[in-house]
Amino acid sequence: MGILTLLSDFGTIDHYVAALKAKILTINPTQVIVDISHHVEPFNIAHGYHVINSVYQDFPKGTVHLIAVDSHGTRSGRYQVARQKGHYFICADNGLLSLITDGDPEQLVDLPLQPDSTSPARDIMVPAAVALTQGSSMAEVGELADGMVQLINRQLRLNDHSITGHVVHVDHFGNLITDITKDSVEAIGHGRNFTIHFNREVIDRLSTRFNQPNEGDTVALFNRQGYLTIGINKGHASELLGMYFDSPVDIRFAPDTE
Repeated sequence: MGILTLLSDFGTIDHYVAALKAKILTINPTQVIVDISHHVEPFNIAHGYHVINSVYQDFPKGTVHLIAVDSHGTRSGRYQVARQKGHYFICADNGLLSLITDGDPEQLVDLPLQPDSTSPARDIMVPAAVALTQGSSMAEVGELADGMVQLINRQLRLNDHSITGHVVHVDHFGNLITDITKDSVEAIGHGRNFTIHFNREVIDRLSTRFNQPNEGDTVALFNRQGYLTIGINKGHASELLGMYFDSPVDIRFAPDTE
């Protein structure tokens, strides 16, 4: 039996998550359920994408990920399942699946419509998710899709001496996670020294952990997923630095020396 993960913008104050789990357990009382988070900002597709993209590959292949973020979706009312890298993703056709799959899923199906449903995550997505964890094929839960809503991730701006990226997420601790990857820095830098520039601040060294500098000092490091992250030791970097989603961050490399 496969694992079923849940990611939503439902919060935990109301009954919505419990209703989702009740439906799952009604279909299969022994279903393994893992909560990723239910505190994605309401309707925030970029936030939902960041959370699922940061963790899904830590789960075994064959895991089914039910993503109830902006779960009422667009007026088209489509709900889809995408297979990518051995994982299954179930979501409203609101663009989130295109971010996870870079717009090119290995397989994509439309789930049967239920236009009158007031809870599509429970009524449409849950039955398909449980069926997949029990070994059903994608063809058994839906029909081949002819496309999906497409969103495009913001691209890095690269040249010989700099990389310009942006903050793509502010986490619970106020750390600023950017879209600048370790691979991009290594590819452009070729071992050169560099400085990190953001909101009139400059950092000239990377750390390996958040508590490496003194308390209250700014820190930059690559997180476990390989993304440049800016924080403040024992402080809320977003508030203290005045930086939020989409704030620019530059890396500037030293000139080549003969």
